[in-house]
Amino acid sequence: MSSLRHRVLAVSRPLSLTIAASLLLINLGVILFGVFMRYFAGGAPIWTDELARFLIIGTVMLAAGAVWVEGGHMRVALIERLLPPALTRLLNVYQWLLTLGIALGGAWVSYRYAHSVSMFTTSGLGVSRTVPLMSLPIGFALLAWHVLWYGPAPLRVATEDAAS
Repeated sequence: MSSLRHRVLAVSRPLSLTIAASLLLINLGVILFGVFMRYFAGGAPIWTDELARFLIIGTVMLAAGAVWVEGGHMRVALIERLLPPALTRLLNVYQWLLTLGIALGGAWVSYRYAHSVSMFTTSGLGVSRTVPLMSLPIGFALLAWHVLWYGPAPLRVATEDAAS
């Protein structure tokens, strides 16, 4: 099971990060287009600001699960180092269940909300509000996917490079 877990994470983490990086590059292009239009053509289309906002939210949501698995998110790991091993293991299970529950709950609530506003359109893009809001349930579901496959193991701790 452990090798399957590592293989699933070895595929889904880079895939999530690649899609998130692609969205970030698209976002950079949209922002640069908006800046060019604003300063050189006299005015930017309204959709550039709105699209940039939706792209950055989508980028963060798609990368959240992979970043969580890598231990690249902000957290305080002091308690884990001070507890005896048995209590540390219990704390790891608690953190895993809590994160999984929040991710699944976030996916469910945001999915329902995204569909509840389907009759409304965005002001700049003119598409159903459901389209950009679907990045939230997709992101929460990916976070739950990564958390589920990572399991209740101790989270990685990001360390500073001694050379810097």
